Amino acid sequence: MSLSRSLDLPALDKVDTLAQELALLQDKGKRRIAILGSRHVPIVAIHLVELIARSLAQEGHSLVTSGAQGVNAAVIRGVLEVDPSKLTVLLPQSLERQLPEIRESLDRVLHLIEKPEQDDLPLPLASSLCNQDIINRCDQLICLAFHDSETLLNSCRSAEEMGKVVSLLFFD
Repeated sequence: MSLSRSLDLPALDKVDTLAQELALLQDKGKRRIAILGSRHVPIVAIHLVELIARSLAQEGHSLVTSGAQGVNAAVIRGVLEVDPSKLTVLLPQSLERQLPEIRESLDRVLHLIEKPEQDDLPLPLASSLCNQDIINRCDQLICLAFHDSETLLNSCRSAEEMGKVVSLLFFD
């Protein structure tokens, strides 16, 4: 029996990515974390997202999200409870195009970026463009989605291609 056979090691480009992700996870510095997710989620998941967002803000991280109901609204509520200055919300369209249920929370957001120039676009396209802008502004992406959430899954792929640390969690 020969011991000269080496272990199966990952490709070098994967090692670099893994090393980068491990360094980021061990880094005690403050990060800019994007949290995106589905609009229609179970209530238990909403409470979990609020808890995660509160905890990250309490640790001093800045959070970036969009203004939709569901996961994004939970992030907004969670961070607003702790430190509104740690939250940036990018809307896919103008504030007037947002649902009345979320506007009350959005009125309390200090760093709110609207995109009225995208009001004429279909919401899926405007959301996709918005997600790309959010990803450009973050160090790490946490995404909570369903397996058929194409816009979110495409955003995750894009973030991975940019070398961002991506945590994708599925509801189903």
